[in-house]
Amino acid sequence: MTMLFGTVDSAASSPADAPDLGSLPQWRLEDLYESMDAPRFAADLNRAQRDAKTFGEAWRGKLVEIAAAAGGGERLAEAVRAYEALQDLTGRVMAYASLLYASDTSDPARAKFYGDTQERVTALAGDLLFFELELNRIDDAVLESAMTISALGHYRPWLEDIRKEKPHQLADEIEQLFLEKSVSGAAAWNRLFDETMSALRFDFEGESLTLEPLLAKLIDPDEKKREAAANALAATLGANLRLFALVTNTLAKDKEISDRWRKFADVADSRHLANRVEPEVVEALVTAVTDAYPRLSHRYYALKAGWFGKEKLPHWDRNAPLPDTPRRIFKWEAARDAVLDAYAGFSPRMADIARRFFDEGWIDAPVRPGKAPGAFAHPTAPSAHPYVLVNYLGKPRDVTTLAHELGHGVHQVLAGVNGALMAPTPLTLAETASVFGEMLTFRAMLAQTTDRTERKAMLAAKVEDMLNTVVRQIAFYKFERLVHLERRKGELTAERISDLWMSVQSESLGPAIELRGGYETYWAYIGHFIHSPFYVYAYAFGDCLVNSLYGVYERSRDGFAERYLAMLSAGGSKSYVELLAPFGLNAHDPAFWRIGLGVIERMIGELETMR
Repeated sequence: MTMLFGTVDSAASSPADAPDLGSLPQWRLEDLYESMDAPRFAADLNRAQRDAKTFGEAWRGKLVEIAAAAGGGERLAEAVRAYEALQDLTGRVMAYASLLYASDTSDPARAKFYGDTQERVTALAGDLLFFELELNRIDDAVLESAMTISALGHYRPWLEDIRKEKPHQLADEIEQLFLEKSVSGAAAWNRLFDETMSALRFDFEGESLTLEPLLAKLIDPDEKKREAAANALAATLGANLRLFALVTNTLAKDKEISDRWRKFADVADSRHLANRVEPEVVEALVTAVTDAYPRLSHRYYALKAGWFGKEKLPHWDRNAPLPDTPRRIFKWEAARDAVLDAYAGFSPRMADIARRFFDEGWIDAPVRPGKAPGAFAHPTAPSAHPYVLVNYLGKPRDVTTLAHELGHGVHQVLAGVNGALMAPTPLTLAETASVFGEMLTFRAMLAQTTDRTERKAMLAAKVEDMLNTVVRQIAFYKFERLVHLERRKGELTAERISDLWMSVQSESLGPAIELRGGYETYWAYIGHFIHSPFYVYAYAFGDCLVNSLYGVYERSRDGFAERYLAMLSAGGSKSYVELLAPFGLNAHDPAFWRIGLGVIERMIGELETMR
């Protein structure tokens, strides 16, 4: 799920040159609540507050004793079910506020509604905070005995997961303080970043654009427009760089304080724990990708520079469409059919689930002022359904982005049967369905393309997407490590952050990409650094994992779809090791990562034959 906040301005193109994109849907949030002042919303939020207090009064300070008593398993199961119901209810309430805010982050009323809801949900979470802490104080043998009761045994995966947090938990009062301070701490800085990005305007050839349409100019066929967009991006980011440096420094310090109190040794250890992945597995991924830079990004960008008749490409040409490539615009209806047909070719059930997003108003597609940029799929709560946000401009990449987010959506629907506690998946697995859905759609579109020039352009665009997902995200991860490690020694200037950024970018992109003036500011708009520190390696993990899965699928399709949907349906109830085992894959084996990276190498090799 990509949740980068910013905006797309519908005035980016004049009516005369705006392409006909068909009938773009807007989501129907009424499935959650009718409006900000809906009686049902107020009633649910009030009920959540009352139920949280009642829950605390009923169970606080009693779990250890209950677990050891006769019938302890049944009583604990009763408590877990009540806790799960509260998680579902607060998830629904908070999802509505978040989605409404993402619809227009520039609206003060929505911003206030989101902020007020977040404060109240955080406050009631204080009444629930004791629960997981006390569960972890139950003796291992006692809890194991209690889980022999089927009602509690159902929650074994969740209980075993929270046990992994035990070494890093603090006293109840300190946990309470961390929770309450988060509203005025990290959450506030996140919101400042979001609203600042939404408000930024970029001067592009006399137009005042917001972030998303400006970024779209970086793939314009006209090199002068790409250069102008790159310079406009750098100028506005540069003018606000002190603010972004302050946000980055503050959040890095906030994380350092939390890591120190929780006894995490490495800056990324808390993310690895949250992802339920061993640090050595992540390090193997990072090493494998870094070692492959010359065979992947360096090799491809040298090839692309040759296509453009240049020795080096300026950074604004990195994702440029190939010369003399037909500019295709996909109407919304064509994009929908392309994705659903590709999904149906793999699994009719997968297509049926995805079709509901179109038919039942679960997608928000138009570009408009104030809307969050990028794309994401929000799971909301298992008692409801997911929603997808895209900023649809009709480009081929927009079609595959739609396929990507619908993959998340299908995953979230299938995993929802596990309930609020076991539906969520770690980030390392969260990208599995999205990247797989994207690959299915790309392969289907490529198979239907017979024109050599267009086929070459499609294949090149896919390689670039994969490089952005694997090489670029690993470079992002290495950049974050440098920032967080250096922040432990003191505050970083904007210039120093920019220097760190340029070092990892130069290493990853290679000698065929010329990083010209202004590129040093580009770290400032990457929302993942703000919202989810060290999230980014999950993209590379997921892409390599899916490449390996897709290789298994191509070699033996019989029964694959059923095993694949079963994997998605497991949600967070199984580890990635368990989920990969039926496919004969093991992420602990260094060869696993080479399989995934080999897919990209073979595509580049195919392009080299199409010079």
